[in-house]
Amino acid sequence: MSPDGGGDPDAEGTVSWRELWRETERRVGDRRVARWICEVASGADGDEFVDALDDPATERMVAHLDAMVARYADGEPLQYVLGRWAFRHLDVLVDRRVLIPRPETELLVDHALTALPAHPRPWRVADLGTGSGVIGLSIAHERWHDGMEVWLTDVSPDALDVASANAAGLGRAAVAVRAAQGSWYEALPASHRASFHAIVANPPYIAPDDPDVEPIVRDHEPHLALFAADAGLAHLARIVAGAGGWLVPGGTLLLEIGSGQGDAVTALARDAGLVEVEVHLDLAGLPRVVQAKRAAT
Repeated sequence: MSPDGGGDPDAEGTVSWRELWRETERRVGDRRVARWICEVASGADGDEFVDALDDPATERMVAHLDAMVARYADGEPLQYVLGRWAFRHLDVLVDRRVLIPRPETELLVDHALTALPAHPRPWRVADLGTGSGVIGLSIAHERWHDGMEVWLTDVSPDALDVASANAAGLGRAAVAVRAAQGSWYEALPASHRASFHAIVANPPYIAPDDPDVEPIVRDHEPHLALFAADAGLAHLARIVAGAGGWLVPGGTLLLEIGSGQGDAVTALARDAGLVEVEVHLDLAGLPRVVQAKRAAT
């Protein structure tokens, strides 16, 4: 595709976004995907993009569009191609440094927001292994006005850079957010032991030899955030074992798990002395979230 813009990459050409959308749809085979790619390339979203359909694109915009289409055609996940994705009420930066946010992870936020009001405010929350930050940032975004401190932690400095960038775009709710690098509880200040009202995590829980992992996931998403030893339970076991020392009495631990791990993680939680252990199902009816509490007394 060419905008006929001459030698200046920012000069306007003669190809409109209406034409480019049509051509992009032909190339990617999906009108909705084509629109998303065109919106990112044009810098206009929603109604702004519709209003700009008859505007000419610049050479730089078309080059960006062509590069994204080529990446998508080469099998790269759409979320990485776009460089952003929606999660609950947020539109966040995502790239190959972090996992792609998934709808089932939104359940973790739902259950955390339900658990917090059992405690007096202000609340303190830890999102361990935060990745792009979507879990902790959603909690902060939706309840920051209630008084809250949300810790985002990750062992990967690259992932924490993504989470911090997303926190910067949170607006006023960003005042509630803290970020710290380290492995699980090691990232948290020792002075904060026994002070968290909720600890949430979507840790690596896939066995390295799991044959059901889709090639697009194995080939593109960070293995550090996907795979764990001991049939996927190694990191879950560490988080469960340490939770009692970091939660307030009656505080809640919430973990995303693999669909076949409900019984195993339930047993880990009970062995660690946690109580009121529950397994919540996702929209497909599969075990997806384990919830447990530190005993109130």
